[in-house]
Amino acid sequence: MNPRPTDPGKDPSRDPGNSPGSDLSRRTALSLAATAGLTAALGALPAFTASAAPRRPADTPPLTGTSHDQLWWQAPGDEGSLIEQGLPVGNGRLGALASNDPGRELLLISDVTMWTGGLNETLDADGQFPYGRDDFGSFTLLARLTVDIPDHDLSGVNGYRRGLDLAQGLVTSSYVRSGVTYRRQIFASHPDDAIVLHFTQSGGGHYTGTITLDGTHGEKPSHAESFGASFPNGLRYGAAVKAYGSGGRVRVNGTRIDFSGCKDLTVVVSGGTNYAPDADRGYRDPALDPEKLARTKVLAAAAHSADTLRRTHIADYRLLYERFTLSLGTSSDAQRSLDTWERLKARARDGAPDPELETAYLQYSRYLMISGSRDGLPLNLQGLWLDGNDPDWMGDYHTDINIQMNYWMADRAGLSECFDAFADYCLAQLPSWTGLTHDLFNDPRNRYRNSTGKVGGWAVAFSTNIHGGSGWWWHPAGNAWLSNSLYEHYEYTQSRAYLAKIYPLLKGACEFWEARLITTTLPGTSTEVLIDDSDWSPEHGPQDAKGNTYSQELVWALFGNFAAAAAELKRDTAYADTITSLRKKLYLPEVSPKTGWLQEWMSPDNLGETTHRHLSVLIGLFPGDRIRPDGSTPPEIVDGATALLTARGMNSFGWANAWRALCWARLKNADKAYQLVVNNLRPSTGGTNGTAFNLFDIYEVEKGRGIFQIDANFGTPAAMSEMLLYSRPGHMELLPALPGAWAAAGSVTGLAARGGFVVDLRWKDGVPTSVRIRSVGGRTTTVAHGGGSRTVRLEPGESITLKGFAR
Repeated sequence: MNPRPTDPGKDPSRDPGNSPGSDLSRRTALSLAATAGLTAALGALPAFTASAAPRRPADTPPLTGTSHDQLWWQAPGDEGSLIEQGLPVGNGRLGALASNDPGRELLLISDVTMWTGGLNETLDADGQFPYGRDDFGSFTLLARLTVDIPDHDLSGVNGYRRGLDLAQGLVTSSYVRSGVTYRRQIFASHPDDAIVLHFTQSGGGHYTGTITLDGTHGEKPSHAESFGASFPNGLRYGAAVKAYGSGGRVRVNGTRIDFSGCKDLTVVVSGGTNYAPDADRGYRDPALDPEKLARTKVLAAAAHSADTLRRTHIADYRLLYERFTLSLGTSSDAQRSLDTWERLKARARDGAPDPELETAYLQYSRYLMISGSRDGLPLNLQGLWLDGNDPDWMGDYHTDINIQMNYWMADRAGLSECFDAFADYCLAQLPSWTGLTHDLFNDPRNRYRNSTGKVGGWAVAFSTNIHGGSGWWWHPAGNAWLSNSLYEHYEYTQSRAYLAKIYPLLKGACEFWEARLITTTLPGTSTEVLIDDSDWSPEHGPQDAKGNTYSQELVWALFGNFAAAAAELKRDTAYADTITSLRKKLYLPEVSPKTGWLQEWMSPDNLGETTHRHLSVLIGLFPGDRIRPDGSTPPEIVDGATALLTARGMNSFGWANAWRALCWARLKNADKAYQLVVNNLRPSTGGTNGTAFNLFDIYEVEKGRGIFQIDANFGTPAAMSEMLLYSRPGHMELLPALPGAWAAAGSVTGLAARGGFVVDLRWKDGVPTSVRIRSVGGRTTTVAHGGGSRTVRLEPGESITLKGFAR
């Protein structure tokens, strides 16, 4: 077997019209939609395919952004550290990290479908899946683009500054050389399906240099403007570049593009693969020539000015970004005067809250979501961004926390369409997942096989790729967690069309568990219960324990979600009754008389690591909500969950801290939830856990070596959102875990609530002063705060404003 990294997993281990979000001003929304040529169904490019030319805006409506939307730095990114220092751009499929060096702009370009490997259908000797870069496969880079401007060496310029304009989706940089101010902007356009670099100046300067587009897999381009190749797995890929300017000359010179004396310069690059989300076609489109298509796209974009391309991009981007606004308070002038990296260091050093920095961190997460998840594949461990072809854990989809955490923020923060890539991925993989399950799961060498001898539905391993394949160990409960995540999106949107789309996934997961569950008698009683077969509680403890809390909680939630879906869609009444009967017999966890903790295994003993990174045992607290501190759950269960969470500690990896913060928010402990958010904002130095120069989350896999893993960039903002609003269908609670650092005054608009509502909320001195609730499909909910509650009844599209909340 190809060895797994030292510690598996995370260590060296809608209908569009129902989109939750804040109301833009009607004039702005209509203007943006019209100028971008978009309807409510954002995202017209399902893959790297030919598309109609976008409609071009005449102008862009004025911005409503604030200083919370601006990040800035005083140094470019080092080429050897771009994963920590490069600024990300992306259009949901095609992405890049930019160095912003005055004399040598480097873009590391990625396409989310750029994968080696395949179906990986031959098991190893232990009945588990191979897990290597050739068999399972790996996410890899598409290309490198360099723009060399030799006379603009960093040592010869003054006043250097670069920024990330979150409100417009632009990476910018500027500097002064010989009295001339030079500026550049970089953005990834979703409408034009291309990355654009625009170089300008004021003061009589010019640009002279070279442009080079290279592959990253040993390709040997025959000319400067494009290349194409293929992997041994049959995946074809290609990229192309086009440059144009004014006041000078741009020409192809062998395998590079030369430009000289240009007053301004525009560079357009695009690329992709012939991946197709279709199991019947082997996840390939044999008719698609990626290099040819990339050339077509850059030529089409280059027919327009850079200003036109930028306006088109901004209009499209703002339709998503402006749905949600946030203010957590006011930072000091001294804090505002610092660049983003120095500000992070000051926050950690001084311990003084910096609410505008924390607001910007959440908005940065939304920028990453818009940039990384629009129409193609979902965000993987790397999101959309790489600095090489050997990412840890292959840059794959981990099914025991990471892909789920990547999408905890999307619905909450007004980006429901960005969730669609996750659902569409699961649907596209389902035929292959089902086939592999029926063929391989009950292999006699698989220690997790069903002792019943039966098999049904579908299952996955801990890792999945884009070719329908799984990697490493089987993960029986992974299907339930994926299904529950997809169902939660329905709870936000109330889209019956979406529910019908994911219904086969829910039903197939239930069929798997109907075949897998076994009966046991509780010790000292005659009570028979249904439990999971031999399994592992991610990612510690025995690998053959039965009835793990992790699986029991996930299956309990899955069965309830399926029954609700079947009732809503009026399908499978008899089968839904069967599943409901099974649910009533499921064993649910107890509190250990030895530790006082909620038991992770059907044992009073702690069989794992006390401070382990995973909170598998607390999955019923978050993301589930069977365990609630509102009197509906037996107090001993809540106390046991609290005791276990306390024992797990407050310092771990970024994603583990985010999960802890969410659990503490569910328990209404604002201080602990906020401290974990602050812990994740600590600057990463020397590879330590924390936040990098570019705000990517860094994961210390071993002493002195940190890697980028994106899940905490979404999990931490999800925790911040949960501190402002808790919701489940039919109920929401305002400011359940508001920390003192944000209590003085604040506001949020576009915060989505499960059950089909969107909340605009203002508070002062920790008390809501105004709450507007709008229905995007929900009809009835209770609104609670401070021990009191009100019942709200609305028709879809209606809203109500509530005031007069008690302290």
